[in-house]
Amino acid sequence: DDGFLSFAGIGGWDPQVLVGQRVCLIGRTGEVSGVIGRKPIHSLEEDERKKASQIKELWIDIGAKNRDEAAERVSVGSVGVLEAPIRDLPNGRLVARGIDDRIGAFVVLEALRLLAQERPEATVAAVATCQEEITMAGAKTSAFSFDPQVALAVDVTVATDHPSADKKQYGDVKLGEGPVLSRGAANSPVVHTMLKEIAEQEQIPYSVDISPRRTGTDADVIHVSRGGVATGVVSIPCRYLHSPNEMIALEDVEHTVKLIASFVRVLSAETDFIPR
Repeated sequence: DDGFLSFAGIGGWDPQVLVGQRVCLIGRTGEVSGVIGRKPIHSLEEDERKKASQIKELWIDIGAKNRDEAAERVSVGSVGVLEAPIRDLPNGRLVARGIDDRIGAFVVLEALRLLAQERPEATVAAVATCQEEITMAGAKTSAFSFDPQVALAVDVTVATDHPSADKKQYGDVKLGEGPVLSRGAANSPVVHTMLKEIAEQEQIPYSVDISPRRTGTDADVIHVSRGGVATGVVSIPCRYLHSPNEMIALEDVEHTVKLIASFVRVLSAETDFIPR
């Protein structure tokens, strides 16, 4: 109403990081810029200041004077992203929006580049899946179509090397100390052991996290595709997940690329993924 846009989040957003952010929407004829609005602190009652924001209390202001003008520029269901530039920080830190999980796609492409220099025995398929945050539709359809014997889901995971982190619940995960290997119900114990052994042989630092029920990655649907797929999860530690400024260490990216390429190179027709 009055030219302001109501909106919903796609995936798991913390509304606290949205207030005041600039956004870029895909409009009817191109990109449309806007700002996520909320009542200013001057107008908040004492009890309102103590409450966390909810998306239903926020809006997007695209500078439209009224509803009709807004409707000329965007349609119901238009999607958008937060506007946040990429920044290089000291000690090889990279800050950007959407690192979760654009960096996973980059890692897979870099691993393919290494494998192209020395062709592996295994046939390799790489997929940048869609909708992992909401339906995992991309992973479901891809796993069904390819029907692989083994799969690796490449994602990011919560780093706990910052103030107030709960290491007892989420583990001791630090930037710069290599990829994180998931162990749990959705992970093949054979694949997990292979990844650890390869990391140790190649002197790649790594840590292990525990996912007793679900991993929160595409592995959750890949491992039950068709008759089952031996699945592993390799993750890059990331600070400030689901915010406009997610942070990773570039050395973790390099180590993850090397680990995945090395894993693929040891696969053969004789590789047995049945736990013994």
